[in-house]
Amino acid sequence: MDFNYNDSLSAFLILFAVIDILGSIPIIVTLRKKVGNVQSEKATLVAGIIMVVFLFLGESILTLLGVDVQSFAIAGSFVLFFLALEMILGITLYKEESPSSASIVPIAFPLIAGAGTMTTLVSLRAEFANINIIIAIIANMIVVYFVLKNTERIERILGAGGLSILRKVFGVILLAIAVKLFFTNLIPMFENH
Repeated sequence: MDFNYNDSLSAFLILFAVIDILGSIPIIVTLRKKVGNVQSEKATLVAGIIMVVFLFLGESILTLLGVDVQSFAIAGSFVLFFLALEMILGITLYKEESPSSASIVPIAFPLIAGAGTMTTLVSLRAEFANINIIIAIIANMIVVYFVLKNTERIERILGAGGLSILRKVFGVILLAIAVKLFFTNLIPMFENH
């Protein structure tokens, strides 16, 4: 139980950048118009459960597939790298699903708890104690719930320009995280082999 405020904060910020709930506001608004209603509680709860389950079972699943955490973390750094490029350059590489119903698919999965988030969770395990990651997940789910409940209001306050700036800022942060993750896991990988 090595609780560390700084580690929790770091894990929170990394997950916050990866989940990119603020950058997803335009997608959520569009979904809301399409399907009428997004169940914020359900989407948040399901996403949180998926993330906690993957945090604990992700490594076992990887072992079953014969992949070590370092390799997965390096692969994850590429996913984060491309997500960051997507955010900075305003291009779309992911999120092509066209949903018939929202809430769980595509909001809880893959919008909130998607491939980038899963990869990040396993990568974070190599760096932080579980308790700090769980705190980071819970804190992010609170933010996600608040955003889902207030998407239209946030969109009005920030405006298209504000959302765009926010997305680019988090894109740059995510890019730096991807590079750090890549090199942090690359060195031990060579030492182990």
